[in-house]
Amino acid sequence: MAANVMLAIHEKKATVVDLYRPLRQYIASAYSERDAATADDDLCAVRDLRAAAVESPSLPDSSSLEQRCAALLAYARALALVEARFPISPDRAHVHSLSFTWHDAFKTNKKVSLPSVHLEKAAVLFNLGAVYSQIALAADRTTDVGIRTACGAFQSAAGAFAWLRESGVAAKAVAAGATTVDLTPDCAAMLEKLMLAQAQECFLEKVIAGGKPPALCSKVARQVGVFYEEAYAALCAPPLSQHFDRTWVSHVQLKAAQFYADACYRFSLDLHQQEEIAQEIARLKIGMNALADAKKAAKGVAAPLLDSVNKLESNMKTNLERAMKENNSVYLMRVPEAGTLGALPAASLVKSTSLAEVLDASNERLFSSLVPDGSMKALSKYTEMVDDIIRTQAEKLQQSSEITRVRLKEMDLPDSILSLEGNVSIPADLKEDVEAVQISGGPAGLEAELQQLRDLNRVNQELLVQTEEMLQKEASEDAQFRTQFGSRWTRPQSSTLTKNIQDRLNLFVGNLKKAAASDALIERDVKESYPLMSILDRRPIESALPSISRPIMSLDGNEDAIVGALKQSLVMHLFLLAGEHVAGLTCFFKLGKTN
Repeated sequence: MAANVMLAIHEKKATVVDLYRPLRQYIASAYSERDAATADDDLCAVRDLRAAAVESPSLPDSSSLEQRCAALLAYARALALVEARFPISPDRAHVHSLSFTWHDAFKTNKKVSLPSVHLEKAAVLFNLGAVYSQIALAADRTTDVGIRTACGAFQSAAGAFAWLRESGVAAKAVAAGATTVDLTPDCAAMLEKLMLAQAQECFLEKVIAGGKPPALCSKVARQVGVFYEEAYAALCAPPLSQHFDRTWVSHVQLKAAQFYADACYRFSLDLHQQEEIAQEIARLKIGMNALADAKKAAKGVAAPLLDSVNKLESNMKTNLERAMKENNSVYLMRVPEAGTLGALPAASLVKSTSLAEVLDASNERLFSSLVPDGSMKALSKYTEMVDDIIRTQAEKLQQSSEITRVRLKEMDLPDSILSLEGNVSIPADLKEDVEAVQISGGPAGLEAELQQLRDLNRVNQELLVQTEEMLQKEASEDAQFRTQFGSRWTRPQSSTLTKNIQDRLNLFVGNLKKAAASDALIERDVKESYPLMSILDRRPIESALPSISRPIMSLDGNEDAIVGALKQSLVMHLFLLAGEHVAGLTCFFKLGKTN
């Protein structure tokens, strides 16, 4: 089913950096020579951690990849402690002569050198995601254990790229200076979607191998396609659009089309079981068209992926020919237009693995002597207090806002003022829906649809009557010949030969009765709602909105002043409501800063 071709990310390459000497010189100058001597072991440990994580070449076997993950995680935790204690940044008095150089993972001829710990952290997190993707690709997905390993590793890779983006590390690296494209938040977001797509693809292989129903397989396949579509959209937008090799982009594009088509194919299998032949034909055509379009744009993709796509296309073509033949000879259903079909349902079974726990450096002891533990604990307690105050004030603001909305609704404000001023408008989404109805003929167009339902019901009834008459005629002739020829008439009983047909006929009769009852309910609802729906014929639709007319005669001439004062009161009330909570937070922060 799904192609075994997946993508892994190559690690970024870095130049060797001497961490020991610059950091020791900074400690000696900013603290004391004794503190520098005390931190000597910690400095050696950081130097060795970087060498193990950055300067050691990666090897293809799974055990060495696991070791690289452990080394990268250990160095990432150490960098968290280095960042808090050493000002390694271009916009600050940075540690003397310490600069990090990293090459782009996708265009290795491009590199950046900056005295920025954020660049170092971002590159390490990128490599962590890359190694997780290599672990996933190395797993044997022909076994249950291999599929679980690959799926988990792809989710961990997605978690690394998600952390790179969500924690702000990528943004800080970009802010520190001109960095390579692979470390931008846009690239991290794209790689996260790509890794999730491949994790979901592993899950799809598992559910198909387990013989799960076509409807479930379709939902899983559709979500694979959604993830690939999101990754492809990111690849086509700046700054990534000119950065990646065309074969890479073509791979993602073809994968997106493949799994959309695969979802259509498996959805059509479920439709066939339910004898929804017309929809089956429509879904198969949609999927095949998507595959055909993607194949035209696919350049340089791997042969196994093309083979998988061609096999899927062949299966869909076979099923389409069978379904069309059955529809033309038996079902005679009208094939719906592609635009009238709803979106295929999707089920996401994977998510980015959170790396917060494995990257937590709170239990690390490196450089603990440089900053007293008591100060660190006090800062942590203060941070918790700030978070609690913010949370409490946000809850109060939400409650007060809700009470205000209820009270304004009771007084029909501010809608009454807008209606009086003639500034009433409708939401853009609702307006688009109204315009779509008007383009389709408006409420009057429903009558044509109802008439079509009546005609189809009449044709179906006529076909049923003709079929019943043919069965009755066949049964009468069988009885006549059985009487005429006696034991010489050896053909099986008519009721036996036509049992399956009669059962199908009874099923169709029941379905038609249900359909007729449903049509009657729809027609009744349309007739009851028609007076209300007639408003949809108004053009522009805003002309149908109610408005309050100004009084013919002014009583005291100050109506405009009253409305203006009421509007001002509304604005001030909302401003003061938010201001109370903002003032409380401001006072708290000032107090904390003073202390």
